[in-house]
Amino acid sequence: MLKIVPDPPHLPQSLEDTLMMAADYALCAEAVTQQAMLMQPRSPVSLLIMASMHELEALRKLLEAALLQLQKPADPRTQH
Repeated sequence: MLKIVPDPPHLPQSLEDTLMMAADYALCAEAVTQQAMLMQPRSPVSLLIMASMHELEALRKLLEAALLQLQKPADPRTQH
């Protein structure tokens, strides 16, 4: 029997999973902007494409830093 309503999308279970997915999306978006720049290097919008690439790279680095902070063990001296 076919389902009329599809299952809801699988939501990540942890903050780490969410950050990893966000980093993957940022990486994909960065690849798309790089490809757009290769296709239209002399286009009037090339400056906007380059700015988008820069912002996406910064976003990806922030997400990776957040992942590293999550994966670091907690310092026992800072816990009460």
